[in-house]
Amino acid sequence: MSNLNDVIHRVTERVIENSRASRTAYLELMKREGDRRPEHKDVACSNLAHAFAGALEDQDAMKSGRGPNVGIVSAYNDMLSAHQPYGRYPDRLKIYAREVGATAQVAGGTPAMCDGVTQGEDGMELSLFSRDVIAMSTGVALSHQMYDGIACLGICDKIVPGLMIGALRFGHLPAIFVPSGPMPSGISNKQKQETRQLYAEGKVDRDALLESELGSYHSPGTCTFYGTANSNQMMMEMMGLHVPGSAFVTPGTKLRQELDRAAMHRLAELSGTTTRTLAQVVDEKAIINAAIGLLATGGSTNHAIHIPAMARAAGVIFDWDDLAELSSVVPLVARVYPNGSGDVNQFHAAGGMAYVARTLLEAGLCHGDILTMWDSGFSAYTAEPVLDAEQKLSWADVPESRDLDMLRPASDPVQPDGGMKLLTGNLGRACFKSSAVERERWTVTAPARIFETQADVVAAFKAGELDRDVVVVVRFQGPRANGMPELHALTPSLTVLQNRGHKVALVTDGRMSGASGKVPAAIHITPEAKGGGPLAHLQDGDVITVCAETGELWTTADLSSRTPAADPAQEHGVGRELFRMLQNQADGAEQGASAMLAAAGL
Repeated sequence: MSNLNDVIHRVTERVIENSRASRTAYLELMKREGDRRPEHKDVACSNLAHAFAGALEDQDAMKSGRGPNVGIVSAYNDMLSAHQPYGRYPDRLKIYAREVGATAQVAGGTPAMCDGVTQGEDGMELSLFSRDVIAMSTGVALSHQMYDGIACLGICDKIVPGLMIGALRFGHLPAIFVPSGPMPSGISNKQKQETRQLYAEGKVDRDALLESELGSYHSPGTCTFYGTANSNQMMMEMMGLHVPGSAFVTPGTKLRQELDRAAMHRLAELSGTTTRTLAQVVDEKAIINAAIGLLATGGSTNHAIHIPAMARAAGVIFDWDDLAELSSVVPLVARVYPNGSGDVNQFHAAGGMAYVARTLLEAGLCHGDILTMWDSGFSAYTAEPVLDAEQKLSWADVPESRDLDMLRPASDPVQPDGGMKLLTGNLGRACFKSSAVERERWTVTAPARIFETQADVVAAFKAGELDRDVVVVVRFQGPRANGMPELHALTPSLTVLQNRGHKVALVTDGRMSGASGKVPAAIHITPEAKGGGPLAHLQDGDVITVCAETGELWTTADLSSRTPAADPAQEHGVGRELFRMLQNQADGAEQGASAMLAAAGL
């Protein structure tokens, strides 16, 4: 691409060079896997009979090998609102496959936990490592080697990265991710936040809070704020792994149905290809595009962990230096809650991913020459899906934003950088989502108050102990300590302190994700406190500086002279003990916080 930004070109070339050996090894593995994949005629009849026995409507087609067979990997459950629509997808997708002479089978299911349900609860400690379990479950599903293509049904936080990591080990096949779309908009995000803060201050009761939350999360579909789930969908568009424009079309609509049909038809068309496989589509440039999309839209900080992990599964090495350098030149073009007032439905109505892709491409701020699962390449993702007069699927150009408060051109952005800062210093390396924080709050220097649980922070807030300038340190929240839970329970209390005029910051080796709010936060700190990381040496009263302007994460205390705090005992209950092996063997947040990838030598 001739007009590609120089910094993006430099970062891409560095990633390609750093990945040369690992990417070559991955592609060689995928070629061997593709070459040795058994043809049905070469497989024992008993094996085939087991595979065909349950497919009553498709047995004849499978026996005769009349067409390709698509494996569906589904993360369906009906507790998770975003995944509830998937309950009926297998029957529909099988019909769509038959329309073009193909067949489809549910290859397997994966777990799909809801971080919204487990926020602040013990079950959140399973959340990050559910990604490894999902990846392994995807591997189990596809290990039967009965499939010519992969349809991945998943949307939410760890689920799409887990599906991606698992599917990439079968990257000799084509794969398309099939979303089901966001729920319709409920009460405004401003109303929801106000009620949460009033509840934190004791000014409204639990009934009022529950009623407010139900007004926001009210029906099947993805939650409408721009957190990790919707950031996942953005990335699949930027990598060319969706039917173009399918990320934010609501469930239960004719347009949604036609997009799902197009996904199966396309997989049937691609089956048997050796030139548009998942391994070929997910390359260094696709990973860079995912990161660029994240920065341009103010997406979830969880992807500072997930992008390196997904990249590793494809033999690509991508780290926080790469992310921070990209952020220096990729402008923020969208203001979606929690970075703005409108939700993803309003974002989509304003032009959504089609406009984001278009404005970035026109400004030379993403790779337009990537291979995608769609024939016309990345340019297809600059148009939005519509139904024509005959209710057939087509695409329309989105030449300009329909709401400049929500979505702006790259030439006149919300802010000139992507708002994802790398902080470094004697407390380690951390991420800071500056796009969510007002600039006058980018620098906080204050005495520390040290905690080891969210509950203790909330208790101290209620007791009035934090009503001052303070850097709240919540340590032993890293991947090996307790699974690196999100710490959203802190947001209302810290926001109240900030609104009272205090300088407040959060410093933690835990996560906050895309719904972290307006409080400055140095998160994902690595090395983590467990095992004697710098956070383990801090004491109450140590002066800490968190600065997104200079990229500083620093304490004036002499940590070298101190004995680190003892690692806390790992708790049992809610299944946490079942994940101990994964937690104990995990690598650092910047590498993707995965035990599975570390053990695999990736």
